[in-house]
Amino acid sequence: MQFTKMQGLGNDYVYVDCTKKKLENASEVAVKVSDRHFGIGSDGLILINASSVADFEMEMYNADGSRGEMCGNGIRCVAKYVYDYGLTDQTHISVETLGGIKYLDLTVEEGRVRQVRVDMGRPMLCPAEIPVIANGESVIDMPIEVDGTEYRMTAVGMGNPHTVVFVEDVDGLEIEQIGPKFEHHPCFPNRVNTEFVKVLDRNTVKMRVWERGSGETLACGTGACAVAVACILNGLTENKVIVQLLGGDLLIEWDREADKVYMTGPAEVVFDGEIEL
Repeated sequence: MQFTKMQGLGNDYVYVDCTKKKLENASEVAVKVSDRHFGIGSDGLILINASSVADFEMEMYNADGSRGEMCGNGIRCVAKYVYDYGLTDQTHISVETLGGIKYLDLTVEEGRVRQVRVDMGRPMLCPAEIPVIANGESVIDMPIEVDGTEYRMTAVGMGNPHTVVFVEDVDGLEIEQIGPKFEHHPCFPNRVNTEFVKVLDRNTVKMRVWERGSGETLACGTGACAVAVACILNGLTENKVIVQLLGGDLLIEWDREADKVYMTGPAEVVFDGEIEL
């Protein structure tokens, strides 16, 4: 199998062009290629397919082989791949995902995509849409007990489920212990991605993320979007926020009037290769 390893702020995936030939047993392949000791090493596998409703389809798998609805860093890399590898010459493209069709604007320099702005669509706040088991029309600053400790969570759907928790010390957080407890908490029927956040000022926040099916990653694009929305809903920041992740920064803007979230950030090729399956 020929592949390209790419990363957006250190959130790395193995990408395969499946526009002409389908990959069989994608879930099993995802587990194999993601292994950082015996495989290529990645947070998962992303297949780029033809689509009947958009320019391309992004079929995403987590490192444990589970199917993911959407990945913000991953979709920026899809945009770079299809342009840099000659699958399109357009700088505005649409990509079908399980989290809906996303629209992307590509910044091209010297024939290569350097930055991508993604229209991430409407943030979902209704508990049934996210999904999260809770009463009311939204989950904003709601108490949740995890492993005997009460936290305050704000739940946001960005095509996949997120819960945002504000903490005083994000650097010293023992995320390996608490992350899985949030992920498998009974109030999240499809499990959940959890963002632990410290607000630095009205325009800047810092986050770490425990991704469902992958563990802690260096960055999560949909998570950064959920964080910005949660910060704004709780009155902690302005509508345009720089989100600092372990792998770098993303610029997130929530256009409240249009009810759309926009994410801007980089995408990079690590290397091309082939692996025997």
